[in-house]
Amino acid sequence: MEEETRSIGGQLGAASGARRKTYTRLKEYIDALRPTLFPAPPEVHSVLEDIYKYPLQETAKDTLNRQLRSGMKDEQLASLVIDLRADNRLCQVHDQGEVQEPQIICSLGLFESTTPEW
Repeated sequence: MEEETRSIGGQLGAASGARRKTYTRLKEYIDALRPTLFPAPPEVHSVLEDIYKYPLQETAKDTLNRQLRSGMKDEQLASLVIDLRADNRLCQVHDQGEVQEPQIICSLGLFESTTPEW
């Protein structure tokens, strides 16, 4: 099932994209630290959720691509994304107020008529 999810793409985009790579690395980092005495910082979980829900900002995408190519360690990557999130430079988070209910738009004109025209 994991392999099928990886091949489909979906919410995180292409397998070679910064968003997918960062999400995967952070997820593996959290899983690796779970059985140890020093679990991942709680901020990493929040960052992971944001990366899954929202698209990355262009500057964050460029920064992450550059750092991932340079072979950044998982701890450094976690610290980087936490800092980016703290500065509101990680994801394009849309406020809940922006979400609008769908509107029905009718192109039929309504007019008042006293007698039907048949």
